Amino acid sequence: MRDNEASFRLPWQAPEGAPTWRFRDATGCGCRPTTGCDDGAAAPACSGPNDVLPEGLPTYEYTGTPGPETTFEHGVASGDPLEDRVILWTRVSPTTSGTVDVFYEVALDAEFTRRVAAAAVTTDGSKDYTVKVDPTGLRPGRTYYYRFSAFGRTSPIGRTRTLPEDGTSRLRFAMVSCSNYGFGYFHAYRNVAARADLDAVLHLGDYIYEYGNDDIYPRPGQQLRQWEPATRPVTLDEFRTRYKLYKKDPDLQAVHRQHPFIITWDDHEVVNDTFETGAGDHDPLTEGDFAARKAAGTQALLEYQPVRAANAGELVRNFRYGELAEIIVLDTRHEGRDEQITNVSLDTPDRHLISAAQEQWLSDTLAGSTARWKIIAQQVMVAPFSINEITHAPYFLDQWDGYPAARTRFLDIVEQQGGGNVVVLTGDIHGAFVAELPRDPWGSTYDPGTGAGALAVEIVCTSVTSPGFPSEDRLWEDQVIAACPHIKYADWSHYGYTILDVTNGKLQADFYTVDGIGVGQGAEVFADAYAVYDGRAQLVRMTGPTASQSSACDAAP
Repeated sequence: MRDNEASFRLPWQAPEGAPTWRFRDATGCGCRPTTGCDDGAAAPACSGPNDVLPEGLPTYEYTGTPGPETTFEHGVASGDPLEDRVILWTRVSPTTSGTVDVFYEVALDAEFTRRVAAAAVTTDGSKDYTVKVDPTGLRPGRTYYYRFSAFGRTSPIGRTRTLPEDGTSRLRFAMVSCSNYGFGYFHAYRNVAARADLDAVLHLGDYIYEYGNDDIYPRPGQQLRQWEPATRPVTLDEFRTRYKLYKKDPDLQAVHRQHPFIITWDDHEVVNDTFETGAGDHDPLTEGDFAARKAAGTQALLEYQPVRAANAGELVRNFRYGELAEIIVLDTRHEGRDEQITNVSLDTPDRHLISAAQEQWLSDTLAGSTARWKIIAQQVMVAPFSINEITHAPYFLDQWDGYPAARTRFLDIVEQQGGGNVVVLTGDIHGAFVAELPRDPWGSTYDPGTGAGALAVEIVCTSVTSPGFPSEDRLWEDQVIAACPHIKYADWSHYGYTILDVTNGKLQADFYTVDGIGVGQGAEVFADAYAVYDGRAQLVRMTGPTASQSSACDAAP
């Protein structure tokens, strides 16, 4: 594994001498180009008779009185997979303060008869008794099972997966974003957990929300669940409490238990409408210093999420899935973003949505990638977005629409360094959309019928529970489609998730919705599907979803 060289210090970071933020190359070796157009599906690698098991691994021993049954009440999780390792996470709920010994083990089977790693680690109150381990020596493209033990208690069993080597011919991911706990139940997470054939879950931000029980959002009378803490989190302890609330949700625990996550963050992990040095929804008179709040939200995220990052800058990173795909994770929210403007005419060439250093890292990473598909996972919508057929005035200036000079630089990088087959993944907007990305959707250089002039495509997943603009007559969706010839699909009315199916020949997005986010709801419906074919930045509507893998490793029990 190599580290990219873009290192810099941010205004709100620790004093000089503390570790600097660093964009990470999270994926190790380079990869070679693939030839041909093979859409075949290779079954996931599970335990095999030729696997070599290490000798002398320790076993867990405990002779005291067992701790409470709630010792592992926050479940387990995994994330940031590499070819030979993956982050494993849990939290221990101790009955007394002090250092806690925690044992973990990794195996090729859910019965742990074929163990490949085991060791003891410690945790304490300085990290709120969270545990993150990074076992090495795992095999590429392999499914593993893991668990933790402490106080004579054993955690739920988790299942995870390492990155494949060159030669993989199919990948499947779930895209999710925007899970407002107070607004509804996480049925979409439960449905993703039931899919056994995913390589990873891509979470595009707003994993938590910072609202309180007295907030106007969710709107009065529509809040279905109570927040902990009851007010908006500002301090580190309050952000930790909010993560603990989320981590106790059974549907969120289920999806973490079954799949590794690749996570980025959006604004609500700190506060609504953030930019690098402030936020539109932060009140310094009642909520104190913004930098302190951001530092608290950042630390809680790093403690409670299965990320390898030691600081927030390392959330900008990339994952190479052999020669088939490279996932490039950006931070379009907290790092380098200038304050939002109220009128797009106020934009200037020196405004940034991502910093100059991050732009350079993106350029270098795209230029160095030999993967067939370059998948850019980020937070806010790149495609111009309007409901005005005459003026095409942008509707949201918190998106790339509010940073047109920065978007031009982004498209320059995609055109000059992308090498084709660039797909942008987006969350944030609480709706599902697909769009082609030309420089000017309404100009003569773009043909919406053939996709000529488009430099890439964008796939936007809807929210898990956060509301969009529901309407029975599709008023909002029809206005968007009418005003934006580059936007081919719009659903602003439903909750759900997206499956991304990647082969050499095409990349397809299958949109799934749920029938509601209340108690007793959550039935899944296939909504629509769009694909982009190798070598063409044109979206094609498909007649149905891609097939699941023909075989897969056992789910975690």
